[in-house]
Formats: sequence, structure tokens, C-alpha cells
Amino acid sequence: MTLRLYDTATRSVRDFVPREAGKVGVYLCGLTLQAPPHIGHLRSGVSYDVLRRWLLAAGYEVTFVRNLTDIDDKILVKAQEQGKPFWSIAYANELKLAEAYRALGVLPPTYEPRATGHIPEMHELIAQLIERGHAYPAGDGSGDVYFDVRSWPAYGALSNQSPDDMQSADCAPERGKRDPRDFALWKGAKPDEPADAYWPSPWGRGRPGWHIECSAMCWRYLGAEFDIHGGGLDLIFPHHENELAQSQAADLPFARYWVHHGLLGIGGTKMGKSLGNTLDLAYVAGLGVRPVELRYYYVAAHYRARIDYSEDALRAEAVAYRRIEGFVQRAAERVGAGQLGELPAGFAAAMDDDLNTSAALAVLHEVVRDGNNALADGDDVTVRTALGSVRAMLDILGVDPLDPAWTGGARASDLRDVVDSLVALALEQRAQARVRKDWAAADALRDQLKRAGVVVEDTPQGPRWTIGEQD
Repeated sequence: MTLRLYDTATRSVRDFVPREAGKVGVYLCGLTLQAPPHIGHLRSGVSYDVLRRWLLAAGYEVTFVRNLTDIDDKILVKAQEQGKPFWSIAYANELKLAEAYRALGVLPPTYEPRATGHIPEMHELIAQLIERGHAYPAGDGSGDVYFDVRSWPAYGALSNQSPDDMQSADCAPERGKRDPRDFALWKGAKPDEPADAYWPSPWGRGRPGWHIECSAMCWRYLGAEFDIHGGGLDLIFPHHENELAQSQAADLPFARYWVHHGLLGIGGTKMGKSLGNTLDLAYVAGLGVRPVELRYYYVAAHYRARIDYSEDALRAEAVAYRRIEGFVQRAAERVGAGQLGELPAGFAAAMDDDLNTSAALAVLHEVVRDGNNALADGDDVTVRTALGSVRAMLDILGVDPLDPAWTGGARASDLRDVVDSLVALALEQRAQARVRKDWAAADALRDQLKRAGVVVEDTPQGPRWTIGEQD
């Protein structure tokens, strides 16, 4: 099958045909760095990481660009509130974001440009738009430059709405605009904002608008036309609508496919910094849920589906992952970790169907069930085949428990040795209790281990333990 993706621009699922055979250019709108990331933000990174892994598995050479917005009105507000330079706040949150992505096994981007590093490209684009009659400097001496929405007849096509039905753009005061819907490309310096948050420009000292930065960075790293532009559904308007208009008005064909992921909400509302309802990785860890289990929670839903966060749902997916992990560990103990095997046709078909990870996981669970049956029957040939297939599927989803991203190298190995020793001691005490026929003591030890997240399974070869569901 050919990979098919839902394209927001055409509102249809389309066959994916790259601009250049064998190569794919992807641009993902990254975070605005006014605060640390929450688990809603992190869903974006995981969703496009799965897309990237599937493209790589198909043999494509992927250039993956994920930008960072390190200059913005919201960052400047934080700078004033905290009495710190805007760039120190942005950089601190950039480091926290990188740490969170590493924790979730998200592959590093090919390029991760910052907005402040691309001011010249923005100036060049703005100058082209002015020359073509699609932008204008404000006539009030503010130094602002605006995109003329009425000059671009296709404006509104991406979000499927008419400019007549749109509200005023709130990215800048209306005093210098020809039309309230015009949006800022360049923002003139203001006396009440930090003095170090500006750059010289042909239109006066100022800083970039939010939308122009992404057009400039797409152009710089992916060229005039590229394959996939990604981001959350909340970015379709105005951000992506404005990107598309200003890029094409500057004679850049821009993105061939627009792929948007669903949001992660809480209590029926959007999870957002401004709403004060955000949860981070530390909170999830406090629930006893590991980063790999949070990643599994994300991929268990289709990337375009809305997820309404609940602890019960998160814990249920964590338990589901632990069952898969348990099979992988038991099979690897029996036949060795081996190599990644063949992907089942059903899994591949699901992934080609607009990255239908929920259907792909149904295939994975079938193979795990067959593998567990083979373990019980002592059929090592089938166990080895099932393990290779399961690991191949988990690798695409980024949750293979034997991947070094999750085993953690030497420190994790050392910790496992310590846990092995402690559990072995408890199992020895349980075995002695069973020899004494002190069944109450043996059961109490087993239950204590279970409460600690260690499930003991009595087998003909002796007791075996795995990380399992906690009470």
C-alpha cells in the first residue's frame, strides 16, 4: 500500500507523493518557550516522531525541522514578570523541552532552528511582500509592517473560512492597519517592553511577528516547496493560514501536505499554560507511570483524535504496555533478544492508512497473544518469530522495551542488578516459607511484591518476576 495522509488543505485523505523521489522534508511547528512543556505539548513531538519513523522504515531520507519560538509577546511578558532577560527564559525552557523529548524517546530533529537566528531571512521575505503589494509599513511611525489580507484572494482557504467572517487579528494594535484582519509581519519597538528584545530593520527597530518566522525557517531549511507541514489543530488558524498566505504571496509554493494532530485536553477543555491546568512529566512520574508508558498512551489513540486526559485511562494504557513488555522480556529470556523481525501486513496497512496506530496496536496484541501461547507450549521457533515481529512493530511506535532509549545503558543495568538481588532475596524467603508449608507467609510476600509493582509467576523452571500492574 501507499502511505495516505489526511491533508487539512483539501480536507481529504490523500496518497502521499513526495516532491522528490526517496526524500521527504517535514516542518513541525515547535513550542513558544515562555514556560516548560506540559504533556499536551509532548503529544505533538511523539505524533510526528511516529510519522518520521514510518517514513524512515519506508526507506525515505527524511529532513525533519522543528523550530523554537524564542521571541514572542508571551515570552516578553514573562521576562518583565520575572525580571530576567527574555532569552534566558527561552533558553531555560528550551533545555527542559529537550530533556522531556529525550525522556519520551523522540528522535532529535535534523535541524532545530530558533526564531532569533533567522531575522535576515524574515527581512528578505517581508521586503518581497512589500514589493509585490501584499504588505505595507504602518503609516503611524510605529515601525510595524502588516500583511494585507485583502490583497491575497486565497486567504482563508486552509481553514475553510471567508475573511468577511473573521475577527480582527490581535497580534498588534489596529491603529496602523488598513484592515483589522491584517496581521503583523514586523513589530516596531515599544517603550514599555524590554530594551534588548529588538533588532534593526529597514522599517525601524523592532522584532518579528509570530507567523513570519516559520515561513522564513521553512524556506531556509526545506526550500521554496516541501512535503509536510505539521502542528496542532489549534494552529490551523490563524498561524498556519497566515504562514501559507505570506509564503505563497512571496512566490513560495510552500507545503504540499498539511498534517495536524488532535489536542490533549483535560476536563473537557484544552490543556494550556494560560488556563493553569497543565500537567508535566514529573506529575506523571508521581503516578508511577514511566515515560515509555506515557508514550504508549499517546500512540494508543489516532494522532488526529482528541485525547481527554484522565488518570484511569493513563493507568489502563500503562498496564496494557506492561503486558507487552512482559512478553518481550520473557521471550528474550527464552530465545534471546535477536533482531527486529518482519512487520505483519496488517500492521503496515494500518500505518499506511493515515498512521492508524490504534488499528496497528490491535495487530500487535494479536501477535503478543500468539507469542504468549507459544511460550506456554515451549514452541521456541514461534516465540522467536513473534518476538522479532513484536519488536519491529514496537520500534516503529518508539516503545520497544529492549531499545537502549528505555534500557538506559549502564546506570539502568546497574539498577536492574540491584532490583534483581532484592527480588531474589524476597523470592528465596517465599520459597523457604513454601517448604515450611507456611502458605500465609508465602502469599504475604507475593502480595508485598505485587504492591511494589513486581508480579511473580510460578513456572516449571521456578518463579519468574516481571514489572506488572500495581494495586
